[in-house]
Amino acid sequence: MKPTLEKVTPSFGSSLLVKKHVQFLKTNKAFWHFHPEIEIVYVNKGKGKRHIGNHISYFNNSQLILIGSNLPHLGFMDRLTTNGSETLIQFTPEFLGIDFFKIPEMLAISNLFERAKKGIRFNIEIKRRIGAKIEELVELEGPSRIISFLHILKELAQTDDYTILNADGFAFETQPQDSGKIDLIFKHINENFKQHISLDEIANLVSMTVPAFCRFFKKTTSKTFTKLVNEYRVVHATKLLTESNMSITDICFECGFNNFSHFNKLFKEFTGNPASKYRSQMLNLVQ
Repeated sequence: MKPTLEKVTPSFGSSLLVKKHVQFLKTNKAFWHFHPEIEIVYVNKGKGKRHIGNHISYFNNSQLILIGSNLPHLGFMDRLTTNGSETLIQFTPEFLGIDFFKIPEMLAISNLFERAKKGIRFNIEIKRRIGAKIEELVELEGPSRIISFLHILKELAQTDDYTILNADGFAFETQPQDSGKIDLIFKHINENFKQHISLDEIANLVSMTVPAFCRFFKKTTSKTFTKLVNEYRVVHATKLLTESNMSITDICFECGFNNFSHFNKLFKEFTGNPASKYRSQMLNLVQ
């Protein structure tokens, strides 16, 4: 099993890991992983799928995400668009000392770190205001970087312009051996969700019987395997509805559904709207 505890190592002389990607090459590096470090991801002009805890969704153009300590997640991008970039910040909750964020003046930021354990997506207003400041951290060093970063945390802590991604109380008790199995399962789903994936096939992948696999998967993710596969398919459908001129019927079958009425029902359950209304809303938003 691939190890799923990702080792994060800041550069010499730094307590933060800050890096910016301006080119994205699609590889197989994305895997189901976790780390004790808190993570901020700012994508400027990129598109892709986010899978954080039990939350799965597709983003188009940009995103600002805060991922708490040990919250499992997969990679974020399918690709960067023209002049696109991804800036990543990773830091331990104690990067300024064990007690720094426990003092009264830091209460708001301490509460932010607690909320981040369920994953936070920051919405348009705060994303626009903070995005450039996050990118500027790459060029800063020493005390200037720390001071600027504290200002970023302060603004993120004070805004109410955000969405909790696992608002249903998701709590993932990470066990390395279980995460290794989940990593294999999610990879297989990601590569094959457009086709039928039988329970025998997926159970054999992780060397389990079907009943044992179903119990393991439900206990680990709080979802059935079928539900997760269908969520992957619906998320892909939101991408095609936004980016292509394919008919909704063609999109249904392209995403791995073999029944149009079933697709419509699941799409509405997942997004709150029928596929036709979702497409018109997204077109109006773009215009």
